[in-house]
Amino acid sequence: MRELTVLGTASQVPTRHRNHNGYLLRWDEEVILFDPGEGTQRQLLMAGQSVSPLRRICITHFHGDHSLGLPGIIQRISLDKVPHPVHVHFPAGGREYFERLRHATSFYDTTDLVEEPVGDGFRTEISAGTLTALPLRHAIETYGYRLAEPDGRRMVPALLAAHGITGPAIGELQRTGRSGRVTLDDVSMARFGQRFAFVMDTGLCDNVFALAEGADLLVIESTFLAEDAALAAQVGHLTAGQAASVARQAGVRTLLLTHFSQRYADSTRFLDEARAEFDGDIVLAEDLMRVPVPPRLGSPHNRAAPARS
Repeated sequence: MRELTVLGTASQVPTRHRNHNGYLLRWDEEVILFDPGEGTQRQLLMAGQSVSPLRRICITHFHGDHSLGLPGIIQRISLDKVPHPVHVHFPAGGREYFERLRHATSFYDTTDLVEEPVGDGFRTEISAGTLTALPLRHAIETYGYRLAEPDGRRMVPALLAAHGITGPAIGELQRTGRSGRVTLDDVSMARFGQRFAFVMDTGLCDNVFALAEGADLLVIESTFLAEDAALAAQVGHLTAGQAASVARQAGVRTLLLTHFSQRYADSTRFLDEARAEFDGDIVLAEDLMRVPVPPRLGSPHNRAAPARS
């Protein structure tokens, strides 16, 4: 299963219908929690999720709406006696904030937390692929994250049968690329690795595009509407139109807009503004919704090249 559970979609101020941030990504065996804001522990319960399968936590920055739920999540990991290590990524310059949140109150600590602070160009190999972090443009040190599965090949049963390849010969092909005169290319098709990008709290910058490039699913903040573009630029945020323009130029397949300012009563305006810039799939995030990662493309050649302008 590869899907995103949206736990919260508000920006600085929550509303009656939008909790502070929180996003749970299930990517096969890898389960990653991004930016647990206040109330994330309860939102997990409302979404029918638990901390037990959690393998990794990624914090973009230490503003409260992106991190004040971290103490509760850590203490729940301890209470539920999660048996495996949980890796935690956060801006290296914010270690002081992490330590405060990590030990915010007294509790019986049985957690096996593996701290992995991120800096510019951070890159690590995990079971799901390559996890990358790049700095963004905000009031404090902030990073976006990108998860990229390596490209591979898919065996085609009809082609295997046509070449008489069965049993151990299939394994030989996969290991060595050849079985007798038959090559891997003869009996398989290219399979493009899936890509996920998570971009919060930032003004437009090159790294927004670098994180979003070719993403199957881009989760991106759209705090403001175009009428407040000057304010957005001043405080280091994006408008819905800017987020959608990034998706178009970066060749994104599905765009998920989130992190909405409470100042706008009608959230459909975000969708209208984004639709003017991007004609692909757009999801206007709502608390507790589930969004599947789009299915793999069969071949790298099926993916449209990004059209930066």
